Amino acid sequence: MYARRRHLYFAMMGTCIGMFVLAWAVVRLWSVPAAIGMCLFAMVIPPVAAVVANRRGPDDRWWDEETGDPESDRWWNELDDRR
Repeated sequence: MYARRRHLYFAMMGTCIGMFVLAWAVVRLWSVPAAIGMCLFAMVIPPVAAVVANRRGPDDRWWDEETGDPESDRWWNELDDRR
């Protein structure tokens, strides 16, 4: 799950950077308003990419959630310094 979210994050951020570069290197020669529109759209991508990359998957363990396995729960409680 983590690898898929990481790949999606980097794809979205690559698209964002590509749109900025394309807007001001190529599109501005034909239409400045279109280049500005591309930049405005590209500005929305980083926050969305951060949300996508940091969302919790259905199988991800939440920090205070018990797993149901007594040995694993004891180990996690020891790591979290809970008695």
